[in-house]
Amino acid sequence: MIHNEDFIMLKFILSVCVLILLIFSCSKQTGPVVQIGLDRAGEFAHLFSGKRIGIITNHTAYNSSGVFISDVFQEIPDIQIVALFGPEHGIRGTEAAGRSIIDQEAAATGIPVYSLYGEVRKPTAEMLQNIDVLVYDIQDIGARYYTYISTMCLSMEAAAENDLPFVVLDRPNPINGTAVEGNILDTSFSSFVGLYPIPVRHGMTAGEIAMMVNGEGWLNGEINARLSIVPLTGWERGMWYDETGLAWRAPSPNMPDLDVATVYPGTCLFEGTNMSEGRGTYQPFLRIGAPWITGAQLEIINSVVDIPGIHLRPIEFTPRSIPGMAPQPKFVNEKISGILLNVSDRETFRPYLYGIALVKYFYDLDHEYSYLQ
Repeated sequence: MIHNEDFIMLKFILSVCVLILLIFSCSKQTGPVVQIGLDRAGEFAHLFSGKRIGIITNHTAYNSSGVFISDVFQEIPDIQIVALFGPEHGIRGTEAAGRSIIDQEAAATGIPVYSLYGEVRKPTAEMLQNIDVLVYDIQDIGARYYTYISTMCLSMEAAAENDLPFVVLDRPNPINGTAVEGNILDTSFSSFVGLYPIPVRHGMTAGEIAMMVNGEGWLNGEINARLSIVPLTGWERGMWYDETGLAWRAPSPNMPDLDVATVYPGTCLFEGTNMSEGRGTYQPFLRIGAPWITGAQLEIINSVVDIPGIHLRPIEFTPRSIPGMAPQPKFVNEKISGILLNVSDRETFRPYLYGIALVKYFYDLDHEYSYLQ
């Protein structure tokens, strides 16, 4: 027979056991599934030890523990960081798209910070004269238009021209490494938003693109860089970024989350038209519209543009000036009609095909009006 005092003691013991189990389960850290190149920099210390390092990077270059790249490298014995190089949007990632950035200096350290988005888009011999090895670490988003890959390749070319080793700390392709879409670039149209003959949605990591460009002899003069890749571990090609366990840090001001990155290979096409691509809202590239579009034209769009994995909803929105994100968007302060994209199945959805279909739909609404600039 259990006495009341015994029952109370048993309840107390069980409560303590449950509390201990809860504390243990909450404190147990599984960590990210994927280890990025920066996580493994110490394993590849032989590439950096005894060297003066130049780093091409921005605000995305944190390891999976939340430590910034310059602090990670300072933990590697016998190296010196002597220069930083920033891409479009700058080292801090706060400059608006297309805005020219000037050179500066990191106030706390006195290390020069060179801009590779302005008058100079490729490191000069003068910038590289005190550097022994050039390192690249920036999160890409998997579309040819995104300028970080151009910055990487031009920097690799500069390293080759100046006989410097070039190291890429690899990161995942956030929209997976299996789906490939779009035309192969005609190199007669090469520009900073597309230098090499790769598809629009390329399915590669930055390290894989670097190996392709170097291996195919696409660098100027068909020179070869002294290229090394610090590879990922744990990344499978079918993974999306939210399956890696890594924290999302917006690669640019108008790339706030994975939803936007998913549609970007298609809806970025609207940047080349006189329709709004959603800049000036907090859902860029998910909102498309123009003042001359009517609600009736939008009500039928899902039946006309019938591609699996996505549904459109007619909306109205007003682009506003958003400092650092969209200082002067198209149709600023003007109420416009448009659509909001909702991806229902990202595995079947093909953003580039959908972008082409949307551009054609809006163009066909009125052959007498030029929707394309």
